[in-house]
Amino acid sequence: MKKKYLPLLLIALMYGCIGNDYLMDEVEPELRISASLDTIAINSSFQFEATYLNNVGQEETVPLNWESSQNGIINIDENGLATATNTGQSTISVTYESPEQVYADSVTVVVGETSVVIEDDRSGSINTTSSYVLTGDFTIEENGSGIVVTFANNYQASSSLPGLYLYLSNNPNSIANAHEVGMVDVYIGAHQYNISEVGINEYNYLLYYCKPFNVKVGHGEIE
Repeated sequence: MKKKYLPLLLIALMYGCIGNDYLMDEVEPELRISASLDTIAINSSFQFEATYLNNVGQEETVPLNWESSQNGIINIDENGLATATNTGQSTISVTYESPEQVYADSVTVVVGETSVVIEDDRSGSINTTSSYVLTGDFTIEENGSGIVVTFANNYQASSSLPGLYLYLSNNPNSIANAHEVGMVDVYIGAHQYNISEVGINEYNYLLYYCKPFNVKVGHGEIE
């Protein structure tokens, strides 16, 4: 007799999971400098890098144009290799001109005695987009091999889903091209995820998905 109730339970879970509104996968494309520094040592070089994310949050190789506002202080070639020749500061800019519009990002760099890499600490808050409980604050820091995602004591997630998974993504509505962190096994309180071979500026969102039904449960923007 108990077997008869199993399909009904699965159906109930499925409909609870699918209770979200239909989600559009498109996002606003963006170009961002993904490798940068605050200060570059005089007579040294640094390789700048930039990432273009298309309208579904997927990284795409596009032609980039690098410029320095003060070529007498920092020269930068067509591949983003910058060389500091005099003290002062310069704004390093990168642009991509698509058929629809121009995308750009920039950073101001000082030329000094020693190079100082920008230390990026990112953070955010997760929120439910479904009928299931999902809330809490988080921070992201770099370690020797990747990043550490730390959730605060106010984290809480529903334990009633058949398969709740955490992902890193550049699209808040899709796990296509996302990095699967793993199945959620902590549902309340502070905890961490150590994620190797992932850069701190590589993704913009934490996504929670009901994996058996490929349905979004909630997300948090990484700021």
